[in-house]
Amino acid sequence: MNEAYILEWFSLLGRWVHMITGIAWIGASFYFVWLDNHLQAPKLASDDERGVGGEIWSVHGGGFYHAQKYRVAPPELPSTLHWFKWEAYTTWISGMFLLALLYWYQAEIYLIDPATMPLSKPVAVLLGFATVVVGWLAYDALCKSKVGQNESLMAGIMLLLLTMVAWGLCQLFSGRGAYMHFGAMLGSIMVANVFFVIMPGQRDLVAAKKEGRTPDPIHGIRAKQRSVHNTYFTLPVLFVMISNHYAMTYGHAWNWLILIAISVAGALIRVYFVQRHFGKPSLVPAIVAAALLLTVITAITPASRKTITAQSAGSTATTSDSTSQTVAFTDIEAIIKERCSSCHSSQPSNPGFAAAPKGIMFDNGAAILAQANVIHQQAVVTRAMPIGNLTGMTDEERASLDNWFLGGALETR
Repeated sequence: MNEAYILEWFSLLGRWVHMITGIAWIGASFYFVWLDNHLQAPKLASDDERGVGGEIWSVHGGGFYHAQKYRVAPPELPSTLHWFKWEAYTTWISGMFLLALLYWYQAEIYLIDPATMPLSKPVAVLLGFATVVVGWLAYDALCKSKVGQNESLMAGIMLLLLTMVAWGLCQLFSGRGAYMHFGAMLGSIMVANVFFVIMPGQRDLVAAKKEGRTPDPIHGIRAKQRSVHNTYFTLPVLFVMISNHYAMTYGHAWNWLILIAISVAGALIRVYFVQRHFGKPSLVPAIVAAALLLTVITAITPASRKTITAQSAGSTATTSDSTSQTVAFTDIEAIIKERCSSCHSSQPSNPGFAAAPKGIMFDNGAAILAQANVIHQQAVVTRAMPIGNLTGMTDEERASLDNWFLGGALETR
C-alpha cells in the first residue's frame, strides 16, 4: 500500500471518530445548558429540604423523565455517578490527530502557501502548535484576571484578540490552514476548560461530599463561566470544521474578516437560542447575525461577466488581462494538465493524494468543459487552487483561464 492510500484511510477514520464524538459532546453540552435554563423550583417541600434547587419534567422516546438539580449535593452520593468528559476529550484527541495528519505532516500541501508567507515546514508547524497553546494560556489568564469578572468586557477583549489572531494566521498560512488553526485554538480552549476547570471543580465537589466538608463555591462559579463560554464558541468551531469545503471564504483576500464575521454571527445565533430557554427572546442577536451573514454573502459575490468585461475594457491592463483576447481550448487543456491534473485525475501523480479530491477529474477535454464553472471559481475567483499553489500556476495562466471562461466556455460545452 502506498503512503497516500494509508493517509486517506487515517483521514477517513479520524474524521469519522471526530464527527461522532463531536456530536456526542455538543449534544450533551447543549442539553445541559438547556436543562439549567429550564429548571423550576421544586414543588415538594421534602425535595426543597433535601437540597433540590430545581427540577424539570420532560418526555422523550415514549417515556417520562424527571430531572432534579441539587443546590450543592444530595444528602448521600449515589453508588453510580455519571461523568461527562470523554466526549470532549475524544473530540479533541481526534481533532488534533487530523490537524497533525493533514496540516502538520502534510504542511507543504495544506498549511504553507509560498505566496502568503514562504515558511519552512518546521517553522510552520511550530507556529501552528504555538497558536493552540498560547491561545489557551492567554484566554485562561484573562478569565482569572479582573477582566474575567466582567463578562461584557471579557467578550469585547476576546473579540479584539480573536480578530488579531485571525488576521495574523491569514498572513502566515494558506487560508485553509489559517481557518483550521483558528478553529483548533477555540476547540482546544473548550476542552481545556473541561479538563483544567470544570472537571477539577466537579471532583472537589464529590470529594467534599465524601469527606463531609463544605465545597469551595469558587469551583462552581468558574465552571459555570467556562461552560457558558464553551457554548458560545461551539458554532464558530463548527463553521471552521466545514469551511475547508468552501474556498470562497478562506480563499478570499479578506478571509480573516470573513472568518471573524461568521464566527460572531455563530456566537450571536447561540445567544439567541440560549435566551429562548428563558422565554421570549430578543430578536436583536438573530437580526445582527443575519445581517452579518448577508453582508458577507453580498461583499464576496463574484463580479458578473458584464461587470468584469466592462472593467477590463476600460482598464490599462495588458492584453493578457483583457477579456477580448481569444484563448484556444488547447492552451486551456495544457494549463489544466500541467497545473491541475497531478491531483485531479483518475490516477493522481501527486504523492499526497490516492484519489482525485472530491472526485473531480480533468482527464480529457469533455471533463474540463463540464467543470468550467468549478475551475474558474477555484483557480481565478478564489485562487484557492492549485492547493498551496504546489504546481506554480502563474498569474498569466489564471488570466487565460479567466478569459476563456468569460469568453464563452459554458456555451461550448
